[in-house]
Amino acid sequence: MAQIKRHASAQWSGSGKDGTGSLTTQSGTLNKTPYGFNARFGDGKGTNPEELIAVAHAGCFSMATAFQLSGAGHPPESLDCDAHLTMEQVDGGWKIAAVHLVLKAKVPGLDNAKFQELAKGAKENCPVSKVLNATITLDATLV
Repeated sequence: MAQIKRHASAQWSGSGKDGTGSLTTQSGTLNKTPYGFNARFGDGKGTNPEELIAVAHAGCFSMATAFQLSGAGHPPESLDCDAHLTMEQVDGGWKIAAVHLVLKAKVPGLDNAKFQELAKGAKENCPVSKVLNATITLDATLV
């Protein structure tokens, strides 16, 4: 079986609310990218873990959908996906409760029923969907 390993790191200094941190990925795409309380719970500069999970989910699902469509003989012309992540306060902290994926796809020659079937399969089987302990919903539209 094939195996892929990836690495990322986080550095944090200070308290939870007043501290600051940075994130770095193996690829260098993120390189000491700032994150902190205000970026996570407000509109401050920098990124946050939930935003990164949302973009990872949108990217993973889009690629999985492209593979599903191509495997069915209908390679997509374009796939545009937004991931709307909801974080909720629960007893003892916070949790990622839901991700709503909104896909707009241009796939010549594919009927909507088959498109919905393939998009649903991609949603259920992309690796990020599989790792999340959250409700994942999908609104998929052919354009």
